[in-house]
Amino acid sequence: MKKRTFTCGFDAALAVVGGKWKMLILWALHTDGPLRFGELRRAVVGISERVLISQLKEMEASQLVHREEFHQVPPKVEYSLTEFGASLLGALMPLGEWGSANMERITSLAASEPANGTVQARASVRTGM
Repeated sequence: MKKRTFTCGFDAALAVVGGKWKMLILWALHTDGPLRFGELRRAVVGISERVLISQLKEMEASQLVHREEFHQVPPKVEYSLTEFGASLLGALMPLGEWGSANMERITSLAASEPANGTVQARASVRTGM
């Protein structure tokens, strides 16, 4: 595997947590503690089984999540945050607080954006106009 070079800290962080679901998975594991796959799927509303499997594999490879297998009948697997994952969540908390504080504005902007997501609509979101 080729070593990746990052242009800045945001680039490196997004390489680990990029995408729609990883932050929600981190949050579920933070708030609910170790979870089995089915519990995690119910906690992350809207995620498909296939996507959750893929995201968990990526997060395990990035050392954000620990997967523990219990050798019993029926088989049991639990997912939990690693110390590295918890540190990332700590860094993301201000972003979540910003989102909560601005949720009404963000919701109204998203509702006014045309279905095709034109560049003009996106530009107005960036400028706040």
